[in-house]
Amino acid sequence: MFVQVIQGQVSDAGQAHAALDRWMQELAPEATGWLGTTAGVTADGRFLALARFESADAARQNSESPAQDKWWHEFSSLLGGGATFQDTEDVVVEMLGDLDSAGFVQVIQGRVSDPARARALMADNSEEWAAFRPDLIGTVSAMYGDDTFTTAFYFTSEAEAREAEKKELPEQLKPQLDELNSLDQVEPTFFDLTQPWLYSAR
Repeated sequence: MFVQVIQGQVSDAGQAHAALDRWMQELAPEATGWLGTTAGVTADGRFLALARFESADAARQNSESPAQDKWWHEFSSLLGGGATFQDTEDVVVEMLGDLDSAGFVQVIQGRVSDPARARALMADNSEEWAAFRPDLIGTVSAMYGDDTFTTAFYFTSEAEAREAEKKELPEQLKPQLDELNSLDQVEPTFFDLTQPWLYSAR
């Protein structure tokens, strides 16, 4: 899988949402290898989108389409200061349910000292974590060559996620979380998409 993360600042979230809805209606049916997109705008106007494709080649073919180029030119005018892009095929998807059913998505970006260890830790005790956090529907994690990462956490709702955050962590999971946190090289950045825009090829 290939993931492209797009970020920018918007002053009108409604216009950005309408533009993505139009892409879904007009361009998605012809988008080669497109699997889905998670997008949204935070309370302070930060736009973020994770576009998932079958491969980097599929994403490149889509970006070279004249219709896509025209749409992006119009959409990028909504992003004050332009957009930043991060591309990777180092992607891990964990689906405990239908990601498109999420009512709240929290995206975390950061840098870790040992990406392989971080990946292994995130895969450990999956059944125990699922039992502890039934509000979590799944995750999409993208790693980059400079050891930075973007991970999207899909929750049933913000209210259920916030309530679950207050629960006492089971003793058997604490060492795992402590080690994972110890790998952070910078303070993580959080993007709360309280009204996520979820699109899928199906």
